[in-house]
Amino acid sequence: MATVLPVYPTTRRNVELALVVLAVVIAGGAWAVTGLTVDGSLPPNLFAYAGGLGGLAVVLHLLLRWRARHADPLLLPVATLLNGIGLVMIHRLDLALDSSAASRQFTWSALGIVMAGAVLVLVRDHRVLRRYTWTAAVAGLVLLLLPLVPGLGRTVNGARIWIGVGPLSFQPGELAKICLAVFFAGYLVVHRDALSLTGRKVLFLQLPRARDLGPILLAWVASIGILVLQRDLGTSLLFFGLFVAVLYVSTERVSWIVLGLLMFSAAAVFAATTMGHVQARVDIWLHPFTAENRTGSSYQLVQGLFGMANGGLTGTGLGEGRPQTVPYANSDFIYSSLGEELGLVGLFAVLVLYVVLVERGLRTAIGVRDGFGKLLAAGLAFSVTLQVFVVVGGVTRVIPLTGLTMPFLAAGGSSLVSNWIVVALLLRVSDLARRPAAEVRNGPDGETGVTQAVRIA
Repeated sequence: MATVLPVYPTTRRNVELALVVLAVVIAGGAWAVTGLTVDGSLPPNLFAYAGGLGGLAVVLHLLLRWRARHADPLLLPVATLLNGIGLVMIHRLDLALDSSAASRQFTWSALGIVMAGAVLVLVRDHRVLRRYTWTAAVAGLVLLLLPLVPGLGRTVNGARIWIGVGPLSFQPGELAKICLAVFFAGYLVVHRDALSLTGRKVLFLQLPRARDLGPILLAWVASIGILVLQRDLGTSLLFFGLFVAVLYVSTERVSWIVLGLLMFSAAAVFAATTMGHVQARVDIWLHPFTAENRTGSSYQLVQGLFGMANGGLTGTGLGEGRPQTVPYANSDFIYSSLGEELGLVGLFAVLVLYVVLVERGLRTAIGVRDGFGKLLAAGLAFSVTLQVFVVVGGVTRVIPLTGLTMPFLAAGGSSLVSNWIVVALLLRVSDLARRPAAEVRNGPDGETGVTQAVRIA
């Protein structure tokens, strides 16, 4: 009698280690080139920064071998390389502006990687997070409302999205998106049948029952509330877009996308006609080169566009451009700074890294079999997608500027720490998705992470 032996997939941890080393070498080489171009010598802190980033990434890699050996092998190297590229560009701007933002960014990078490791250790099975669906909802709501607390919230550039204690400041909305992704996944995995199978059909839209429209209406009202109270267009768009994306994945109905776009369009028209700060951003978007705007409100956008035009196809080279002439070149406009010195080729290479990161997240969502994990991975991957699209679209004048920052690249600890946590959660979900069926245990609610193998004797 023939016996079919199970074939266990390779973990590819050695491939991951090799790619992590390659990512650190690329970032370290770019750091060295910047120092040689600007100062004519190797930067004295080259080995400290490259070694520190590489050491932290290798420690996280070893942790994956211990706690999640079947996790996706590309997520960590791509995140490390993006983080390294951001550090290099921030350091290059430090040399021009005589500032020290790179040292602070490295500290945040270390904290972000440590937090990612903590998530991998504490969250042994992502399905446990489903128990905290409503806890995550409350936590996300509290984090969004914290900047409105008198004495705690801070207004920066017109948007009240920061909290500060002494010299320290943090943007709680970045952590709120993770809590809300957990809530959306947990809520919709329970109610997806009602949202996808019931309701009357109006034209080509299969609408749910009126009482089931509550969640999307509540998300829409909450996003408008963020726009009005915090004057933050970016967080409002990210919050509502994340919900609509997870709703579509859970129900597989295009009608939810159409309904979400209609609701967003109505909110956008309302904001553009009644809110001064939104009107100003729309005016900057439509008329950046008028004599009044180009030296005033649209100066930042115009300088960023000129910088990318100066970079051309291959860029001026690291240290050869003048990205420091753009306000907030190391945060809001770091993408245009990279475009000036790395050119269109470099910008496309950065976008390819994001495409790989998102593709692996969506691949994880397809591979995992439990509904909660599928929605969680898809939501986290889409949050990165939407954030990158909104930032790149704003800098290149495809859409109005929103105030969001590029994940892993831009200076700022809030975004960096939260995105490392996103990567850690994707690694945790992908570990269960790629794990052999024989090693998978039932989840806390009786779910399995993968389809059980068929035994042939």
